[in-house]
Formats: sequence, C-alpha cells, structure tokens
Amino acid sequence: MRGCFVTGTDTEVGKTRVSAGLLHRAAQAGLRVAGYKPVSAGMDWVDGQWVNDDVQTLLGASNIPLQPHEVGPCQLQEPCAPHLAARSAGVSIDRTTLLLGAQQLSERADFIVAEGAGGLCVPLGPDWDSSHLMMALGLPVVLVVGLRLGCINHALLTAEALHKRRLRLVGWVGNTVDPDMLHPDGNIATLRHEFKERFEAPCLGIVPRLASPTGEAVAPFLDASALQSLFTAPALTTAS
Repeated sequence: MRGCFVTGTDTEVGKTRVSAGLLHRAAQAGLRVAGYKPVSAGMDWVDGQWVNDDVQTLLGASNIPLQPHEVGPCQLQEPCAPHLAARSAGVSIDRTTLLLGAQQLSERADFIVAEGAGGLCVPLGPDWDSSHLMMALGLPVVLVVGLRLGCINHALLTAEALHKRRLRLVGWVGNTVDPDMLHPDGNIATLRHEFKERFEAPCLGIVPRLASPTGEAVAPFLDASALQSLFTAPALTTAS
C-alpha cells in the first residue's frame, strides 16, 4: 500500500483541504489517486440523500472512479466524536471493514490519502482510537497544524504522541485557521525549527486563508519537491 495518513492537531484545522491538495499534487505527478475517509461524523440531507462534506471533497479530488461508500465506509450522521455518533446510531465502528476498505482502494490506486477524524487520539470504540487505525494501516503520517493561538504546543504534543506510537511523521503542513493570529511568521519559524530539530520532519507547505479551499487551490501552496519522496516511496504491506 502506498500513500499517507493525514491527521491534525485538532478538529477543524484543515485536514480535508490539505488531503485534497495532496491528492491533486499526486495526480500531477502522474499517479492514480484515491481519497479515503475511514470514519466521518456529520452528514447533511442533500438532494434526497445523506452526504458527508469531507467524503464528497475527497471523492472529487480522486482521479479514479469511486463511489461515496468506497471513500467513506463508515459515515455517521451526528456531528460529534465518532464513538458517540456510532453509539447514538446503534452501530459499532468495525476495524476490519476500515482496513479492508483501504486495501481495496490500494489495489486500484497508486497512492491513497487517508484522512482521520478529528485529532490523533479520537476514540473509535471502547478499546481503540484513531492512532490504532493508523498503526494498523502503517502509512507515513502528514500532520496538519492549524495556525492559531496555541498551535506550537498542540503540534509538538501531537508529534511526540506519533513518535511514542512509532508512527513515521514525514512532514507537516501549516493551515491558516486564524488570519488575525499575532506573529504568524514567528510561529511558523518556531514550528519549522522544532519539527526539524526534534523529529527531522520538514514543512510540506503553508496554506493561507483561501476563499475557495479546493484541492486545486491548495496544491500550489504544497511543496512539490518535498513531496516527491513521499509519492515515490515503496509500497507498504497492510497490517492485519
């Protein structure tokens, strides 16, 4: 399996737009790409059906024919923590189903971008969370840092948790959440220094506030040369 897993310092920090941008960059590199949102929570009734915005965005950024259920095998209606949304719906989130979905996509695509729900340690059931899914998939990790007050602490704590779990952090992307954030250049410089010194993880891009944050709009702010090694990395075997 070739691809990456996109996690974030929190919910609503721009994981989906960065994931779509990564898919666009990978497609520009000549790869068949597929987005994957194993678990999502929050759906809207649109044109007679329930849809999840993140799943639809990743579906639109993929360049192979896919159905929504292939991109998002576990779509929960309530916009809350996944384990609570699942409990409310009277269902459980099945790890085997999520791993099988990723494997099936990898058989059709050269590169998949899997996006987590919320942050690194969001519970998916009584005895497992998003980090366990990431470890089972074995994909290298891209961390999206929401650029706002507190981002340095949140970013470094998440990176330390990734390191503790032996998940390979291949880089981070800063996404502007608060355009009025004080000293943005200083915060970004600190993040660059700390990620390099502590984790040898490069910055893969800084995304400004965009009026229409589509994958195509985000892609130019991602470093194509820095991503090249990720796109050409050898395939990994999915853990069971």
